[in-house]
Amino acid sequence: MTLVTFAMALAFCAVHLFVGRLRWLESTPRSRWLSFAGGVAVGYVFLHILPELGAHAGTFEQATGLDAQLAEGLVYTLSLAGLALFYGLERALAASRDERMEREGRDRPHHPVFWLHIGASALLVALIAYLLNHREDPSPAGLALYFAAMVLHFITADFGTRADHPEIYDARGRWVLVAATFGGWALGLFVELPPMAIGCLFAFVAGGIVLLVLKEELPEDRKSYFLPFLGGALLYAALVLGETYLATG
Repeated sequence: MTLVTFAMALAFCAVHLFVGRLRWLESTPRSRWLSFAGGVAVGYVFLHILPELGAHAGTFEQATGLDAQLAEGLVYTLSLAGLALFYGLERALAASRDERMEREGRDRPHHPVFWLHIGASALLVALIAYLLNHREDPSPAGLALYFAAMVLHFITADFGTRADHPEIYDARGRWVLVAATFGGWALGLFVELPPMAIGCLFAFVAGGIVLLVLKEELPEDRKSYFLPFLGGALLYAALVLGETYLATG
């Protein structure tokens, strides 16, 4: 299983390194493949993230002795914190781009703002890689579904991050994400956090993923395609339901 998760971490790194070479993603209107990937990511949010948040609420209840409703509220508060953090970074990027465009005529955010965004993305990437070795659903099928959803999520997220400042991303930013991926994966091998800590990490990651999925797919100026988006969501739902049926049948 260690070799399997290592290969998955390598695939994550390949996305970080080579997303800039996927020129067919840059079509206008938005590439159908990006819309398909967005649909898969949304399917992951509703069919994995939300149910697993509920499962982690039970862990919080047992570990803290809190009332069930309060423990559930705490889990979703952590998820909200992840969403709010990444929303704030996205707004800071947009404001920095607008200001620099107005003053310098350059459609790029200021370097410190972009690096702040890269740093937050690296944290998210490291947590996702860590969870390769500490899944709520440890079955091979569950791991495969997690991997597929995260690869497609990284394609859309890295594509959007690179679009903000391709020069910095290609020169150094992508290598930071690669280091974060390997660091998170290695940490997952040698450090086994208690269930409550893993629940906290997952809840925070969940909020960030939800925000990034919505940010990349839903704005009107993306000119995205509905049918590929729907197809991705339905395909992922079919795979999840099929895996659940086989596991319980």
